[in-house]
Amino acid sequence: MQTKEIPLKTKIIYILFVCFFMLLLWLGDEGGRPLDYLGSELQHTVGLIDSDYGLLLRENVAMNGIVANTPAYVLNRGSYTAQIEYQAEQKDSVLELWEQGSKLAAWPLDPMRTNLMADFTLSGDAKQLRLQVNYSGEGTLTIKSLSLSPRTVFYTDTYFFMLLFLLCSLMLWRCVIQGRAHLTREQLTDYCVILGVALLATTPMMQTYLYNGDDLCYHLARLEGLKDGILDGQIPVNILPDGMRGNGYLNSMYPYLFLYIGAFLRICRVSLALSYKVLIFLANLGSAVCAYVAMRSMCKSRRSVILAVVLYTLMPYRFTNIFSRGDLGEILALTFWPLVIAGLYHVILGEKKRWYYLVIGVSGILQSHILSAAFAAAFCVITALVYCVRIVRERRYIETGKAAGMFLLFNMWYLVPFVYYYFVGDLSTDVLRWSGYFEQSINPSNFTQSLSLYNKQYFSLGLALLGCAGIGVIRIVCERDGEKTDEDGYLLYLFLLGILFAYMSTGYFPNRRLLDNALFENIATMIQFPWRFLGPACACILFVGAVGLARSQILAPYRNVIFAMLVGLNLLIIISVPADNNHMPYDNAEAVASKGHESKLGTSVGLFYPHEWRLEGAVDESLTTSVITSDMSAIAIRQYQKKGTKAAVVYTAAEEGGYIELPIQNYKGYRASDENGNRLEIGQGDGARMRFAVQGDGAEHTIYVRYGPNPVFGAATLVSALTVIVTVWGKWRKKRKNGELLESTSVF
Repeated sequence: MQTKEIPLKTKIIYILFVCFFMLLLWLGDEGGRPLDYLGSELQHTVGLIDSDYGLLLRENVAMNGIVANTPAYVLNRGSYTAQIEYQAEQKDSVLELWEQGSKLAAWPLDPMRTNLMADFTLSGDAKQLRLQVNYSGEGTLTIKSLSLSPRTVFYTDTYFFMLLFLLCSLMLWRCVIQGRAHLTREQLTDYCVILGVALLATTPMMQTYLYNGDDLCYHLARLEGLKDGILDGQIPVNILPDGMRGNGYLNSMYPYLFLYIGAFLRICRVSLALSYKVLIFLANLGSAVCAYVAMRSMCKSRRSVILAVVLYTLMPYRFTNIFSRGDLGEILALTFWPLVIAGLYHVILGEKKRWYYLVIGVSGILQSHILSAAFAAAFCVITALVYCVRIVRERRYIETGKAAGMFLLFNMWYLVPFVYYYFVGDLSTDVLRWSGYFEQSINPSNFTQSLSLYNKQYFSLGLALLGCAGIGVIRIVCERDGEKTDEDGYLLYLFLLGILFAYMSTGYFPNRRLLDNALFENIATMIQFPWRFLGPACACILFVGAVGLARSQILAPYRNVIFAMLVGLNLLIIISVPADNNHMPYDNAEAVASKGHESKLGTSVGLFYPHEWRLEGAVDESLTTSVITSDMSAIAIRQYQKKGTKAAVVYTAAEEGGYIELPIQNYKGYRASDENGNRLEIGQGDGARMRFAVQGDGAEHTIYVRYGPNPVFGAATLVSALTVIVTVWGKWRKKRKNGELLESTSVF
């Protein structure tokens, strides 16, 4: 695309605008503002609210102990100040600071004063930091206000936006003003559509607060734990060191490659809420890009390509996962389904050289969500069986083998630890089995809905995808007398699979009867929810509709109308996503501790570590943060320190036969040694804690514990890294060679 020379005046105005907008972003920074609570705004179960909105406690409440507290914060390490305004008639009431069940500090509320300012420093990031008021039970205590403020900032969200805006401005300067972007008008239009659709899909997330979902608390814990694992020196991160009250939680069983992006933002002190939202935007952008690339490789119609981008990125099931279920794994997995469909097409019927589409697609799904990867693997196997004759006849098994081999090499770094822990990790997996599979089936009547998140009946294909199914019927059934191609056969195959998957998600599928079969019950209880079939169903039906619209002769005169209608129907999904009835970002002008500022610290949803992939016996009630001994009178703990996955305990024991248990989950991969470097055996204690036999000689001894490194895991990671490096180098070299060849031929 040709660009005209930009006048100097325009360049100066552009620079001034960028500087002015950067200034506005900086002025809007609230990362350093305190969290302010009136007494009535604190979490409490007893007491009265006075005329000044303070929390009033009298002796007649017949209660002492914790009477009021703040939400639990996810805070970065650093220095903070807590301030409380109060009135107390008697002493012994205390303001306390707690983190994951451990009291870090306590400050008495002096009856002779009405204000307390307490400074404290966090040596490490906090997961569940909470300020609590401990009432003595005597006299009157009035809590007027409580605030928490940082010495620097709570989070760096504003600086992240400033950097992002600056990078985008520099890119725009280079591409448009300097004219270095050699793009055609069509390419520029397509890229603008992709970016616009991704931004549109993210608009419901553009609240100042974090939209909650069923599984959101778990994925926030994964983000935070991954950050801790990186800082601990684990690459890849197999153990979330500070999970489960510092006892550690296994990370290898749930894919996490793309979560490294959010973890890096957390290392840069971007808030937990914004780090999650960035991942959602990238998933939306990735969905649009994958749909564009996949459809463009199968269909030359730009109309169909744009239709696929819009319908796939804005399809109801994606929005259900984002805003209602909070299932980040399946959200990321849905990004790559278009590449799987297009990759299979090229391996079996299309351009064999594009077999890498299948590798990228299946690898992306595997690195996002295990169950979705199982679906993708089954999809590939079924397709290979259906087209096995063609694969052998045209010797396409070579490309099939290449795809399978490269998939294994690329993902070995994740697959080896996963398989190891699954089979020999002594993990609790019973909770993965859901008995109510049939009860989770959905009503087909909901297939016509755009979106409904106000109740649990929110699973839908949507009118636009139903329209795609109708296009498929017209192309496959009504035009059956016309010339048929291999592409039409593949569309028929996708159409049948899409309808089958949609049917299997409904209550009309005989789930209850089939659950009597042991094999089906085993598979169904692993899948947990039949609505998971909607993901591949939507992808299959979408491709049938988009490609069918381009190839249908009956619909040729109406293509533009159908395109506009389907896109318009899908755009209605955006306005149907509910937020709340509060259109203002803050409750009032004075309350900075409102829904927006507070939720950026993870207080609205908290962090949760599910029972899946815990060790047997590791229930919440058994978790502790201190060292346990078999006999407190005979064994003395002199010191205990833990940082990441490394710990050290110093003890003395007066007699043999005793033991100590460390508050660390005994996952395989940990190693222990004494002060002389001798290897120690790690036993299984109560609550799946580490247990060590003590030396009862009365002398002081030290036990050192650390995780890894595992040579097998390291070798697998090295193989995957070398595969990526060699592949990228080979592509670069080939591209450079082709460029040099083109340059040499142009001379003649």
